[in-house]
Amino acid sequence: MSVEFLLISLVVAAIPGTGVVYTVSSAIGGGRRRGMIAAFGCTLGIVPHILAAMLGLSGIMQAGALAFEVVRWAGVAYLVYMGISMIRGGGSLSLDAEDESAGAVGLIVWRGILLNLLNPKLTVFFFAFLPQFLDAPSGLFDAQLIRLGGVFMLATFVVFVVYAYASAAFRDRVLGAPTVRRWLQRTLGAILIGLAARLAVTDR
Repeated sequence: MSVEFLLISLVVAAIPGTGVVYTVSSAIGGGRRRGMIAAFGCTLGIVPHILAAMLGLSGIMQAGALAFEVVRWAGVAYLVYMGISMIRGGGSLSLDAEDESAGAVGLIVWRGILLNLLNPKLTVFFFAFLPQFLDAPSGLFDAQLIRLGGVFMLATFVVFVVYAYASAAFRDRVLGAPTVRRWLQRTLGAILIGLAARLAVTDR
């Protein structure tokens, strides 16, 4: 693994996107632990893209297959749904009190997985960027691809945990001012809808 790949992976992970918005809103809504759970879920959502890269499905999607469009529009619909829920003050990303139940934890993880599962740009990342660091074309269960994919997942988790900690530190101040909390909630919802619109108009 090269230092360049590690640095670029950290930069890619740090660029604000749907996973960052979800992690930040989760940490503000439920504290540091909830933010870390959301970060873990978003990181797990990378696994299907690694598997797709090993199976050669990334090239199919990049070439313009129907699968790419299905994933893209499913992602658009899900982002719009989550954004509207935020703006209306409830639903999947509401800034509610921390819930320690197993069901709530599972739901937080599942939403994070779904966000990245429905993010075709991650598939493009593994198709167009990661192969540049492979010594040879990858095959099924290619050790080098798995290793680089694991490094990217670790970089993503570390960066998202930093976002979670920073957001949790800001949590008390936000929740202490209901007006600020409400406008933050609406802003996060609008950002998600904006990301959905960008995804809808982005070329393959």
